[in-house]
This record gives sequence, C-alpha cells and structure tokens, in this order.
Amino acid sequence: MDINGTDINAALAHFEQRLQWEIDAADLHANPGAYAIVDARTPEVFAAGHVPGAINLPHRTITAGTVPFPKDAVVVTYCDGIGCNASTKAAVKLSRLGYQVKEMIGGLDWWRRDGLPVHGAEATAAAGIACGC
Repeated sequence: MDINGTDINAALAHFEQRLQWEIDAADLHANPGAYAIVDARTPEVFAAGHVPGAINLPHRTITAGTVPFPKDAVVVTYCDGIGCNASTKAAVKLSRLGYQVKEMIGGLDWWRRDGLPVHGAEATAAAGIACGC
C-alpha cells in the first residue's frame, strides 16, 4: 500500500483487466487490421453509418452458424454508444461461442466525436435513426 492506504497492486490489476476487455476508438482506428470489427446494430442503422471495415452482425442473430470469422480472431463489438447495449449483448454471445472479445467504449458516438471516418449514408444517420439495438 502507498501512503494514502491505496492498494497499488489492486488498482493496477483493475485497470489492466479493463484494458483486456475494452478498447477505445483511437486505438481501434490505429490498428484496425488486428481485429474483426462487429457492428451489433440492425442492418438499417449499419447502412446509415458504421466504422470502416466493420461487418454487420446484429446481436439478435449471433449463433455459431452466423459468425463469419475464425475462432482465433480478436473481435471488437460496438453499437451506437453509451445508451445502447447491443455491443455488450454481442460480446456475451461471441464470448460464449469461444471468441476473444473487446467492447469499443462509447460506440459509434465516441468514434464520431473523435472525428474518425464513418462509412454509410451519413445524411440518414444525422436524421435521427434510433440506436438499432
């Protein structure tokens, strides 16, 4: 423990564990080829705007037969953002199927806030389509 009574080792373990299961938009953008990127929202919302290189795999459709990448892929799931939990639902299903999964914190909302490129019909996305969970 340090002078303030904080257990430094516990804090370190906590933050290292978070990084094992989460990724931010900047880190994903810097190394997209290292991951299979899954947009867990509906096809309509995916078409309106998505992370470049992402595949659309709505969380409700995930089964062993619908996942198009190998088991050794490191998968990043995302959805609309903080008010949407489609990425978490997809991460659970993919983890149950044996994939190593990270969730992109902040989803597409924080991706856009970082000024990163989005593929799709931006005008439709700006028109107020719901999160598509």
